[in-house]
Amino acid sequence: MRRLVGETTLRPRQLILPMFVAEGADAPRSISSMPGVVQHTRDSLRKAAVEAVRAGVGGLMIFGVPEKRDAVGSGAIDENGILNVALRDLRAELGDSTVLMADTCLDEFTDHGHCGVLDADGGVDNDATLRVYAEMGVAQAEAGAHLLGPSGMMDGQVGVIRSALDQAGLTEIGILAYSAKYASAFYGPFREAVDSQLKGDRKTYQQDPGNAREALHEVELDIAEGADMIMIKPALSYLDVIRAAADMSPVPVAAYNISGEYAMVEAAAANGWLDRERTILEVLTSIRRAGADMILTYWAAEAAPWLD
Repeated sequence: MRRLVGETTLRPRQLILPMFVAEGADAPRSISSMPGVVQHTRDSLRKAAVEAVRAGVGGLMIFGVPEKRDAVGSGAIDENGILNVALRDLRAELGDSTVLMADTCLDEFTDHGHCGVLDADGGVDNDATLRVYAEMGVAQAEAGAHLLGPSGMMDGQVGVIRSALDQAGLTEIGILAYSAKYASAFYGPFREAVDSQLKGDRKTYQQDPGNAREALHEVELDIAEGADMIMIKPALSYLDVIRAAADMSPVPVAAYNISGEYAMVEAAAANGWLDRERTILEVLTSIRRAGADMILTYWAAEAAPWLD
């Protein structure tokens, strides 16, 4: 009876698996604050990606962890940089059997950990960063990404990347815009996952947690610049923003069930305080109920078989 009258669906195709690949790794490296999640080698990334696709996940979002970093994040545009190499590996392995996505941001590649290049005063230079994003987007598309995920929250990033792709003849490549990415306390485990070099915070370019109308304005701007999909990040603390975005957006809405949200559930379950499987499914269902068409979640590959 519950299945018959259920209002909200949760299917494997609606789940996207974020994955980390580390340059120079000779074995998968555990991430202490994210039990069950690893920094992959190139080989283990391919294997895990194949398994996730067989489980029915809708897509894969790939993050690179380089051995060396510099002030301008040059590894992000290097065709032999770890992220671009991994994209080529996965496209060769998977072809078009899933949607291959790339994190189009500099924070993993900079020695200061910010999402953009810095000016002389140490602040993030928005326009200088856009020029790098344009090159990065083209490099990722040429490496095999179907969908780019600009997550740096630079003003104008979607339009600049769209223009660069079109000029390069890569008109079929889509953009999943991180339209409302909040300056959240829940990113801590992710910083470990990518070996972030960040000192300080990103409040000058990420959203204020108290602002919802501003987030919807950012969504409108990204859609006007050519975003094919938009994202709200994090998910659980911003279910109201997901709902508001879904009500007004003419393009699909994604939500990122982020590292801190994952870590909280895993820690509580490990202590016997929560039923792990029921809690995971309730969390994911709540994000879908709020209006997300797709969910980036570290549980994607594991949860997919439960849904069948």
